[in-house]
Amino acid sequence: MTHGLNIRPAVKGGLDFLSLGALVHRLDPGIIPFRKARSCEIHVSGGEFNCAANLADCFELSTGVATAMVNYPIGDLIAERVKAMGVKPFYKRFEHNGVNGPNMAAVYSDRGHGVRAPVVFYNRAHEAGALLKPGDFNWEEIFADGCRWFHSGGIFAALSETTGELIIEGMKAAKAAGAVTSLDLNYREKLWKISGGGERAVSTLARIVEHVDVLVGNEEDLQKGLGVQGPAVEATSKLDTGAFVGMMDNVVKKFPNVKIVATTLREVHTTSRHTWSAVAWINGRIYDAPHCELDVHDRVGGGDGFASGFFYGLLNGESPADAVRLGWAHGALLTTFPGDTTMATLDQVRSFAKGGSARIQR
Repeated sequence: MTHGLNIRPAVKGGLDFLSLGALVHRLDPGIIPFRKARSCEIHVSGGEFNCAANLADCFELSTGVATAMVNYPIGDLIAERVKAMGVKPFYKRFEHNGVNGPNMAAVYSDRGHGVRAPVVFYNRAHEAGALLKPGDFNWEEIFADGCRWFHSGGIFAALSETTGELIIEGMKAAKAAGAVTSLDLNYREKLWKISGGGERAVSTLARIVEHVDVLVGNEEDLQKGLGVQGPAVEATSKLDTGAFVGMMDNVVKKFPNVKIVATTLREVHTTSRHTWSAVAWINGRIYDAPHCELDVHDRVGGGDGFASGFFYGLLNGESPADAVRLGWAHGALLTTFPGDTTMATLDQVRSFAKGGSARIQR
């Protein structure tokens, strides 16, 4: 067992994967900037949910999401998509007052094109997800039939004073149930700024990471989110793994319980053209994915695409090197679809991970 994780075998009726986080709906006017938009697509998203959705739809695992749901039409729309992706919901329900909430958060994101970057902004006012607190979920009941992996993220931790405490409660319950735990640091300065700033981010995330086996995050996430110092390594490019690798000693010194740290690597040439790779530190060893050129249709969700493919590899008993390649391949494919969640098949992911090409499949 080269990854150092104690992953339980699948149990009939049990969950392979459960995520805890906030669901959002993303309004997407395509390549048109919002100030000129006349119509939008609606994508259902949320960093934590995306992983559960990808693992259910593409990788055919049994997954669930513990989250807030508001009883109003936007909630109905989101719940319908959760169901369509094959994710089992565990909802804490809230009633909408017909005027100002509580709401399901909205993300606004145009796609950009060429030299014009995508623009992302939020409306998370009076968000139901931020109201979630310890005691809202019956973990014993959720984990009754078994759960192999529990996942949450830094975005959810940043939403309010209570969400970080709920993650810790969930992690402890997951550990007691024998699950592997993971956290995507997903450090978002704008979110932490309105809920206590950088200092609160570091103290909150550090308390969560004490219960975590697998971390997803780049060197910026590790420095800003966890306050872990990096070496004075000047990265030659965004694809240079030196700064990330150089931080691992400090990460493990501060959090000896962490067995795996993984991240995507992306050099953005234009909005539509990226070079893509990934790297993981797994139980003291470094595993690199290849580099490939991406023609990007929609970059949102690529990181979650990597995380879910990587988690699948580990859950499925693949070698660490193959798990990294599966994550890298799935993340690459995800950027070719509209929306935040997968439209890939497992065959496509495996083919690309082995070095498959974009030749037409007849």
